[in-house]
Amino acid sequence: MNALTLRHADTVPSILANAGEDAATKFLGFFAARIRNLNTRDAYARACAQFMAWCEQHVVDLRLITPMHVAAYIEQHPGSPQTIKQHLAAIKMLFDYLVISQIVPTNPAAPVKGPTHVVKRGKTPVLSAEDARALLNSISTDSLQGLRDRALISVMLFSFARVSAVLGMRVCDFYENGRRKWFRLLEKGGKHHEVPVHHKAEDYVAEYLEKAGFAPNAPLFQTFRKRKPTGRAMSRSEAYRMIRRRAIDAGVFAPVSCHSFRATGITVYLENKGTLETAQKIAAHESPRTTKLYDRTDDQLTLDEIEKISV
Repeated sequence: MNALTLRHADTVPSILANAGEDAATKFLGFFAARIRNLNTRDAYARACAQFMAWCEQHVVDLRLITPMHVAAYIEQHPGSPQTIKQHLAAIKMLFDYLVISQIVPTNPAAPVKGPTHVVKRGKTPVLSAEDARALLNSISTDSLQGLRDRALISVMLFSFARVSAVLGMRVCDFYENGRRKWFRLLEKGGKHHEVPVHHKAEDYVAEYLEKAGFAPNAPLFQTFRKRKPTGRAMSRSEAYRMIRRRAIDAGVFAPVSCHSFRATGITVYLENKGTLETAQKIAAHESPRTTKLYDRTDDQLTLDEIEKISV
């Protein structure tokens, strides 16, 4: 179920369509009005659609869905604990909205608990400082596209920024505040996050923009067609393909992703005696536990200890 097609009536699950026009309207309104982040909207739409499709095989009326049904669905879900928890969160949030909208009397998902899922170490591949530097230095800057790619990677690396926030930037989001340049990033939940610009990122972005000549309200990182910018912002998949290509060209064969630069920046910062609390603020994380997932400073310590086993 594509979140972008939620406005079409045929995307409404039968069990909701059968509950009346108001129920169908509220279902669509939930995704449009309550979830602003497009990626979250898409994930929650798929989760709710799958749950409703399962319910249609077991109950005849939306109002007859009980905690037992929700628990049974969660119990048989084939996904990972993290996926199951996300699906349960989506179902709970949807039914909260339907209760407030007086479509159903109670939230059947409210008492249902998901699986325990504790993550202490993230899985995102992290580059060494040397590999990150080599990657940036390997990008040819004799074209505007090369300048764009170097600037984009540097913003994610030096600002700990999410790729979605970076790709959503406009030229005016790289601005002067006093004697320093700052980035303005639109983070999850529609929150604006502002962070001072590292001197290398400032140089790379400034050089890119000087050659590009974009208007202040233009997307900062644009796609190219026949070596010319199109005026359209890059998508995450386009950024990922660019990064994989640039990494391979630089001789970096680790499974690098867009998120790797966020994790690499945080790890290098902490290796250089930066504090977890400050890293949390720069990354705009709600909790230091989330920031800690990106910290790989213990990896080298562990390897050093392992190498003491001199058999």
